[in-house]
Amino acid sequence: MTDVLDVRDLTRTYRSGDRDLTVLQSVTFRIAAGTTSAIVGPSGSGKTTLLGLCAGLDRTSAGTVILDGRPLEHLSEDERALLRRELVGFVFQNFQLIPTLSAVENVAVPLELRGESGARERAAELLDRVGLGDRLDHYPVQLSGGEQQRVGLARAFIHRPKILFADEPTGNLDADTGAAVEDLLFELNRETGTTLVLVTHDIDLAGRCGRMIRLRAGAVVEDTAAPAERD
Repeated sequence: MTDVLDVRDLTRTYRSGDRDLTVLQSVTFRIAAGTTSAIVGPSGSGKTTLLGLCAGLDRTSAGTVILDGRPLEHLSEDERALLRRELVGFVFQNFQLIPTLSAVENVAVPLELRGESGARERAAELLDRVGLGDRLDHYPVQLSGGEQQRVGLARAFIHRPKILFADEPTGNLDADTGAAVEDLLFELNRETGTTLVLVTHDIDLAGRCGRMIRLRAGAVVEDTAAPAERD
């Protein structure tokens, strides 16, 4: 199985006052295409920082992130942005919808950035798939939290990304709404064959993934896979 993400001896250090603060230390793992993985750990363990580095949103202090065969440290800001546009989908805890765009316009954005035709029509189809066919022209402020996250899921999957990064995708939702969003996330992931990497505090959600990578104090302390995904 081909690896879509290869993280090697990844370290991230920030300057804090007069000292260096190491958020991640020598993190190493590989993610095979088409698999589902959860990154878990207590607050401050480096989960979100790790996700951002894997997606090329930040630069490493040391080590290497290879996304779809391309080492990110060798790419310029523009090249990394282009790579994300081509390969990556995102789902955020706080939805990150553009407030001045309607639901269908928000979902169409990734296709429009790629210059693809028929973006609005495909966005409408996908919103119907996630149960929002009657909310196409509603703005984020007119939608509930669960509806906003469904829009976020549609936007993340519309360009059929090779890898999708989800940061606490149900963190701002109540239990019932969160469970419905989880089901949609995994259904869409199966339908598209996307590689899923999610950060979560929810161990039940993490348990739905084929693999769990546990961080503590910026280091991997456990890496377990479901039997079907073990070598």
